[in-house]
Amino acid sequence: MSESDRRRLAELELLRALAAQLIVWHHLAYYGPMSGAAQALAPALFEALAQHGRLAVQVFLVLAGFLAAKSLAPDARPAPLHPLRQLGRRAARLMPAYWVALALAVAAATLARLSMDHEVIPQSPASGELLAHLLLLHTVLGIDSLSAGVWYVAIDLQLFALLAGLAWLARGLAPRLGMRAQTLLPMMVVLLAGASMWHFNRDPGWDAWGPYFFGSYALGIAAAWLAGPAAARGAAVAIVLLALGALAADFRVRLALALGTALLVWGLTRRPLPRWPAAADRLVGLLARTSYATFLVHFPVMLLVAALVQRVAPDDAALNAAALVLTWLASLALAALVQRHVEQPAAAWLARGGPAAGRTRRQSLLLLLGLALAGLWQALP
Repeated sequence: MSESDRRRLAELELLRALAAQLIVWHHLAYYGPMSGAAQALAPALFEALAQHGRLAVQVFLVLAGFLAAKSLAPDARPAPLHPLRQLGRRAARLMPAYWVALALAVAAATLARLSMDHEVIPQSPASGELLAHLLLLHTVLGIDSLSAGVWYVAIDLQLFALLAGLAWLARGLAPRLGMRAQTLLPMMVVLLAGASMWHFNRDPGWDAWGPYFFGSYALGIAAAWLAGPAAARGAAVAIVLLALGALAADFRVRLALALGTALLVWGLTRRPLPRWPAAADRLVGLLARTSYATFLVHFPVMLLVAALVQRVAPDDAALNAAALVLTWLASLALAALVQRHVEQPAAAWLARGGPAAGRTRRQSLLLLLGLALAGLWQALP
C-alpha cells in the first residue's frame, strides 16, 4: 500500500472513529437514568446529543457503501464471486462480535434488574425472541431490541447483500442484453438509489429494511466511483443529482448529511489532509479498529454502571456525569478486548480461507430465507 493510500485510509478511519464516539454519546444522553440526573449540568448539550446524535449513523452508511463498492465493484466492475459467498464472508466477519455483545447485553440486563427498575432495561427474552436476535430478524419481526443500535448490523448485511446481488445480476444479464457488466451495474445502482431516496426513505414503514437506507449507502458508492471510468463516474453524478432533487422535494437532514459525508469522503480521497502527529495517528487507528465493537458493547456497560450509580447516589448530577464518562471509557476498553479476541481471530480465519464455498452459500441462503419468511410474517394480517 502506498503512502497516499495509507493517508486516505487514515482519514476515513478518523470519520469512522468520530462517528462511533458520537453514537455512543447519543445513546448515553438518550437513555436514562444517568442522563436524566446529569443533564442539569449541560441541558443544551444533552438535548443536542439525544435528539441529533443519531445522525452519525449516516456517516457509517456512507463509509460502508464506499468500502463495499471498492470490494464488490471497484470502478463499477463486478467482482467475480458468488453473492452468497460474499455475504457469508461478510456475516462471518460481523456476527461473532455481535453474538458476544448480545450475550453481554442479556447478562447486563439481568444484573441491572437486581438494582433498579427502569424502562431502559430490556425485558428477559423468550426463546423465540432470542433466536430472532441471533439471526438478526428482530427488527423485521417487530421485536423489541435487547441492546441499543444492534439494528444496524442487520441493515449492514442487507445493504451489502443488495449490492452483491446487483453485481451478480449485472454479470449474468449484461451479455444477454448486449452490454458490459460495468455499464449495467451503475444503471441498476442508480435506479435503486432513486427508489430509495424518493420513495422508501420517505416511508417509515420501511425502516427495518435495506432499501430505506440504500440512498445513503449509494452516496458512499458514488464517492468510490466518482474518479472511475465514464460509466461509473456518470452513475456517481446521477446519484448526487438524485439526492439533490430528493432534498428539494422533501428535505431530510439525514439525507443531506449523507450527501455531505459522501462529498467529503470523495474530497479526502482526492486531497488528503496534512499528516498529524504519530500519537494522534495511533489513537485514531485504535478508535477506528474498535468502532464496531464499541458500537456493540457500550449499552451493556451503561446498564451495569447505571445500576451501580442507582444504589449509591441516583440524584447526584456530578456523580452521574462522571459515571457517563466512566461508561464511555469502559466501553472503549471492553471494545478493545472484543476486537482483539473476537474480531481479529474471525478476520484471520477468513484470511486463511474460511469455510468451504458450499457451506458458506448454504449459511447465506438460510439467512436470506429467514429474511424472506420475516417479510411474509409481517405481511400477514
